[in-house]
Amino acid sequence: MTTTSEEVLSAEDVRRQVPMRRAIDAVREVLLEVAAGSFVLPPRLALGDGRVLVMTAFHQPTGTAAVKALEVRLDRMPAIIGTVTWMGANGRIIADASAITTLRTGAIAGVATDALAPRDASVMTLFGAGAQAPDQVRAVHTVRPLTALTVFDRDRPRAEKLLSELEGELPGVHLRSAGDVTTALTDVEIVSCATSSSTPLFPADALPARVHVNAIGSFRPTMRELPDELLATADLVVVEQIEAATDEAGEIIHALETGTLTRHRIHELAGILETAPETTGRTVFKTVGIAAQDWAVARLLSKT
Repeated sequence: MTTTSEEVLSAEDVRRQVPMRRAIDAVREVLLEVAAGSFVLPPRLALGDGRVLVMTAFHQPTGTAAVKALEVRLDRMPAIIGTVTWMGANGRIIADASAITTLRTGAIAGVATDALAPRDASVMTLFGAGAQAPDQVRAVHTVRPLTALTVFDRDRPRAEKLLSELEGELPGVHLRSAGDVTTALTDVEIVSCATSSSTPLFPADALPARVHVNAIGSFRPTMRELPDELLATADLVVVEQIEAATDEAGEIIHALETGTLTRHRIHELAGILETAPETTGRTVFKTVGIAAQDWAVARLLSKT
């Protein structure tokens, strides 16, 4: 008779067992599996205007599954409280949802940055200094080693605090906070947006002619971090899954409704991982997250 086990992992356990490079590689692999039809991914269940979320992923080749249930309150630290449950033949793992969510969100941005940012890009600006921010920096730094990082947050002391916390992880990187958008975007090569904004964070003309932009903060149709003009003029607009983006990404929804963006100009990330088109201008990656990414990180925990 086969025996099963249950393991409960804290946020610290998740961090210790899954370094960012492993998370990026796992998320890249799982995107290709999603594109190949290996997963059953029901639509995300959102209750209370997105305050309570339930996401599920079933991996057909292995018969394993992940279920994430969480509450999001942006006025609280941590903003995310919940669990990810990974279920396999020999038992289950119950892990902290906040750690897995920030880790896999960083990882998907790392995958996109590796595919879309110029190979020599090393100057990054981060909008937002909340819970998602550190893993955005770690992921970008993993695939494009940074020489300079600027953080812009409406609460500048919070930006300074984040930089202080990251200093030990970024030896030799020039770190600064910015007091205005223009300064934040000067000579930038990679922009990451990790805020809960409902209005665009910057005008498109504030960006350099060649830049890669990640937008990970908005997850409701009413939230927007990017201006329509950027989506209209970018060489590439990329999402992890078109259905999820057109249902939940405020930037994509707004641009489609106004006619600024047409559906045929939206690409899925899995489709460009092997042969990313050459670009000389701006590229955009927008993510709202899919449950297969949670499964990918939870599977790493199950193997340790």
